[in-house]
Amino acid sequence: MDSPLMSPPALLALFLALLLALYIARRRHGGGKKRNYPPVAGTIFHQLLNFGRLVEYHTELSRRYRTFRMLTPTCNYVYTVEPANVEYILKTNFGNYGKGVMTHGVLEDLLGDGIFNVDGAMWRHQRKVASHEFSTRVLRDYSSAVFRSTAAELAGIVMVRAAAAAGERLDIADLLMRSTLDSIFKVGFGVNLGSLSGGSSEEAAAFARAFDDASEQLLYRFFDLSWKAKRLLNISSEAAMKRSVRTINDFVYGVIEKKIERMGRDQQEFAKKEDILSRFLLERERDPGCFDNKYLRDIILNFVIAGRDTTAGTLSWFLYVLCRNQHIQDRIEREVRAATTGGRDAGVQELVACLTDDAISKMQYLHAALTETLRLYPAVPIDVKYCFSDDTLPDGYAVKKGDMVNYQPYPMGRMKFLWGADAEEFRPERWLDDGGVFVPESPFKFTAFQAGPRICLGKEFAYRQMKIFAAVLLYFFRFEMWEAGATMGYRPMLTLKMDGPLYVRASLRRW
Repeated sequence: MDSPLMSPPALLALFLALLLALYIARRRHGGGKKRNYPPVAGTIFHQLLNFGRLVEYHTELSRRYRTFRMLTPTCNYVYTVEPANVEYILKTNFGNYGKGVMTHGVLEDLLGDGIFNVDGAMWRHQRKVASHEFSTRVLRDYSSAVFRSTAAELAGIVMVRAAAAAGERLDIADLLMRSTLDSIFKVGFGVNLGSLSGGSSEEAAAFARAFDDASEQLLYRFFDLSWKAKRLLNISSEAAMKRSVRTINDFVYGVIEKKIERMGRDQQEFAKKEDILSRFLLERERDPGCFDNKYLRDIILNFVIAGRDTTAGTLSWFLYVLCRNQHIQDRIEREVRAATTGGRDAGVQELVACLTDDAISKMQYLHAALTETLRLYPAVPIDVKYCFSDDTLPDGYAVKKGDMVNYQPYPMGRMKFLWGADAEEFRPERWLDDGGVFVPESPFKFTAFQAGPRICLGKEFAYRQMKIFAAVLLYFFRFEMWEAGATMGYRPMLTLKMDGPLYVRASLRRW
């Protein structure tokens, strides 16, 4: 991939273009006399210079301006941390803010016409089908069984490593990514990848690598004014992007074709399948014209990015902060123990059998700790919407048709005006009432799962998976950083993924 830093001639050309854009913007807006526009905090040039620390850069700007804009040669990028603005964008005036042509074009190579990249009829159709599937008891029971089975497999692997002399160095982020990839493919497509056990095919491993590389390149496209030219010429980062997408497509279309082949061999057996791809294919059987394999491919990849990257990333950040807060780790272990075995020691299979919906619902402090992780390390750190017509936000600032309006979960989690003086402190207790019961915040303040009509359908699905994995791991193991005081950064992608391995030492609590 290209470095975020550009050559001097390119930087000069970009700078001159931005000066022209600023001049045109001021002329177009009448110098700000007629309408009140958000203050200019910088340009796309500044974002490129800060690409490796983009969300921290935006957090710094958000402390100065709750709503601001960054200039580009074609439009304004407007950013806000005001909950009233977020509610207006995501709910009150939902119809005026969508993906738009620009965002769809940037993301199309990977996400196609999937639910995260479309508006209108396509979005409504996928939302309706997905909403029905996520509400079924069949999917809930099936997914819970998959999560428990995968968590048990993960615990077995960690146990072997923890029992080794002096404990082995363990990249828990990698194991979590493999675990969630296995889980999501089993729930989504009825496919056993075997990536956790090391039994996955080279095609599956190549798919995972290509998916990460493509995701990073998509984010960079938002700030690289030359990406379309690079794609046309098939050079540099866009040549790598093309190779990644080819690898991804080969794998996903292969999954679809194998599923269709099984359907043709045994229709009755296929109809009983609980995975999501099977259910979409059954819907196509009832209405053959409703979508083709390309549409199924897009649905699959949107589901993967929602169920793999977000959950694995959150669990990695969760264990990272718990390594720095051993007292919180111990408190969660006691809560899990009380809710499952009633204080008795148990083996892995007995414990996962005890992880019923009732037991999971009793883990209020664990729920709070995961939510606190999402407050500080949201899976999607910044989310963008396209403004379809001129508008005025609740804070009085105007936006123009064609502006890209962003709400910012990562900076919002660090705003003292929203969370108090201890906003940057990891404190699960802020989510609990005096009786220790979890109390949710407004989804327009805590925006990790979006809000309004596009609120995440898989929210409860994700919490259930994370709680099962966390409960199993913390019941059996105490985690600490392999290198005391080590800190973790993130890889600039569509999701907040750690930049590099999370090396920990896992010590057995019991066995």
